[in-house]
Amino acid sequence: MTTSDVLLDVKGLKKYYPIKSGFLKKTTHYVKAVDDISFSVHSGETLGIVGESGCGKSTTGRALLRLIEPTAGEVIYKGVNLASLSDAEMRRKRKDLQIIFQDPFASLNPRMTVGEIIEEPMVIFNLYGGESGRKQKVARLMEEVGLKPEHMERFPHEFSGGQRQRIGIARALALEPTLIVADEPVSALDVSIQSQVLNLMRDLQKQYGLTYIFISHNLSVVKHFCDRIGVMYLGRMVELSPKRELYQEPLHPYTRSLLSAVPIAKPKAKRERIILSGDVPNPANPPSGCAFHTRCPDCMDICKVERPSFVPMGNGRYVACHLYTNGGG
Repeated sequence: MTTSDVLLDVKGLKKYYPIKSGFLKKTTHYVKAVDDISFSVHSGETLGIVGESGCGKSTTGRALLRLIEPTAGEVIYKGVNLASLSDAEMRRKRKDLQIIFQDPFASLNPRMTVGEIIEEPMVIFNLYGGESGRKQKVARLMEEVGLKPEHMERFPHEFSGGQRQRIGIARALALEPTLIVADEPVSALDVSIQSQVLNLMRDLQKQYGLTYIFISHNLSVVKHFCDRIGVMYLGRMVELSPKRELYQEPLHPYTRSLLSAVPIAKPKAKRERIILSGDVPNPANPPSGCAFHTRCPDCMDICKVERPSFVPMGNGRYVACHLYTNGGG
């Protein structure tokens, strides 16, 4: 991949939530949900973003699409900084940028039929030449995601969890977007259904030429579905790497600990299990220096006082760790 392949370029993205206290409700602290992360997404690829719950994965996905407004940073999509667009300009851009939510039931309006849910974005953008054209498009989309077109008059509660997620996928495809943020799209589904939905998403990616940002805490799913993987910890990206290199030779101590917990198919195979001490720090009061130093088995004195830079390691790999910037690796 080259720089000409870059579809989305994220630079210094931040999302801070103010904490107010006292009689006058003055802002005293900030929860740094996303704290200065940068990465790029190439056209046609699937970029995975992984990490523990509360690390800022979902906030990142929503901030990219401005479903929540970023505090700072640039989100450059096809040469246009989305963060600088007006609300009206951003609404027009949403035709190219869609999201699949984690909970397929909560994200679907229970008072609307499935056909109305899928058709709604087409109505907003006045696509497909009127009502008859939209109905035909809805029927085709339902077939493409494995649902029966004759069920478009049913309501979301009449479908299973896997079927509801297929409805969410069809809605995301209704405007034929270029980029889809998939926020834990299979975590609420049974394991037997997860592979079906993932295979469907992969087939649709080939059919529509889609680019995915795939947010998940399941490293086994990410391994089979993504091309590159970014690892987040406490609002910061600590490692970004092509999939194969990440799983064969993880660089960051946090990545190594995550991968050591992934179940393997050979129960008798020996593998070092890295147990992290302590809990994830409070994002409203993060540690100084490297945010991971309070739990890191390789912690050095510099880690406690200086935040490591996100540096390139060659072959498309990046890591934020003093082991590699101060002669330790």
